Amino acid sequence: MTAITKDCSVEIIRYAIPPEQQTIFEQAYTEAGILLQNAPYCLGYELIKGVDEPQNYLLTIYWTSLHDHLNGFRKSASFGQFFNLVRPFYAHIQEMKHYEPTNLVWQKPS
Repeated sequence: MTAITKDCSVEIIRYAIPPEQQTIFEQAYTEAGILLQNAPYCLGYELIKGVDEPQNYLLTIYWTSLHDHLNGFRKSASFGQFFNLVRPFYAHIQEMKHYEPTNLVWQKPS
């Protein structure tokens, strides 16, 4: 799990991906993930898939701040590459919102 700080911004994107597109969707985010890993504003990300409803995916991206995400990453050359990879799936977005962490977080030590 990514270390969440009170100052970070959490972007949540919910997708409903048809079964025939799931493989290429995951491949697109594998490539897009490399761009996120290299972005100075990205603290981490996680893509999870529904078990009860396998068409549902939830992408969580942790940004250094909302400002850095909107004015740093989205205005960078990397964003153009990122967007081109994931653009085919934008019609399947159910939600794309920013959240902020609260103090209610816990993780069992490993």
